[in-house]
Amino acid sequence: MNIYDIAELAGVSIATVSRVVNDSPMVSEKTKAKVRKVMQENDYTPNVFARGLGLNSMKTIGLICPDVSDAYMAKAVAFLESDLREYGYDCMLYCSGNAYEDRQIAVNTILQKRIDALVLIGSVYSQADDNSESIDYLKEAARKVPVFLMNGYIEDENIYCALCNDFEASYSAVKKLIDSGRRKILYLSDSHSFSANQKRMGYEKALQDSKIELNKELMIFTYNKIIETRDLLLSRPELDFDAVFATDDGLAIGALKYAKIKKKRVPEDISIIGYNNFEISISCEPELSTVDSRSERLCKIIIDSMMLLLKKKQISHKVYVKGNLIRRSTTDF
Repeated sequence: MNIYDIAELAGVSIATVSRVVNDSPMVSEKTKAKVRKVMQENDYTPNVFARGLGLNSMKTIGLICPDVSDAYMAKAVAFLESDLREYGYDCMLYCSGNAYEDRQIAVNTILQKRIDALVLIGSVYSQADDNSESIDYLKEAARKVPVFLMNGYIEDENIYCALCNDFEASYSAVKKLIDSGRRKILYLSDSHSFSANQKRMGYEKALQDSKIELNKELMIFTYNKIIETRDLLLSRPELDFDAVFATDDGLAIGALKYAKIKKKRVPEDISIIGYNNFEISISCEPELSTVDSRSERLCKIIIDSMMLLLKKKQISHKVYVKGNLIRRSTTDF
């Protein structure tokens, strides 16, 4: 039994069946009752295609992230899918990878499906590592469907951004390290994306405001792998630091493992702050102080705003949330 059979048995068009499925006000209550009776008698369960026929909507949202195995991306996908389900929407996920060409392909591919809006998870979509790659393909996508960017920023028509104020959160975290007496603060990052650059600028500004000279030797970029971070620090015996600010919890835990091998006390000898407040931040010993970038809140803002936009309501093009520093046992302030 399919939508065509229901339409024939009820004596209505396929578009009318679809409107009944979506409870459209364009269909009279009498017709709705007739069609629903036929659907019930034949145990008909509408699928997403049936819902979209004749309504210019499939009630489906496209989600794209670089890598769903990444903890931040995985959490965001779970939150977004849950929020969409509450509104009666389905989602379609595409993992693009980080390469520029692959990101382009992912966006162009998912736009070939019938989606009502597109969500890009991660600031890698808003700014290239070398600042030379074009974002015209995203602007072109926004001419077809609304584009929502999570934790990145692009200023353009029909592009809407929700992001953590990473500059402010990073500045505040590093400033607390400084105010607690730390002067040689190691910066660990795995990216030059929009979000990562905001964190770096917050780190640098906190040092500047405290009259601490920026030491480029204490700014290290590496893969976001715990063991690789640990081993990289062990391979650099010349490094002299009394605190670590990391742009991800995995990097921070790599530093924590380094401290254990070097018999450095945490937080007495080295204070450590991570970022994102992942589950691993309470799975290590001592438990990790970290900045909660509030991904669940960002996802809710995106989906709630999207639903308003799809109802032709006006929404803001940029919404910030404040990151919260979660103090645990790797800091002494």
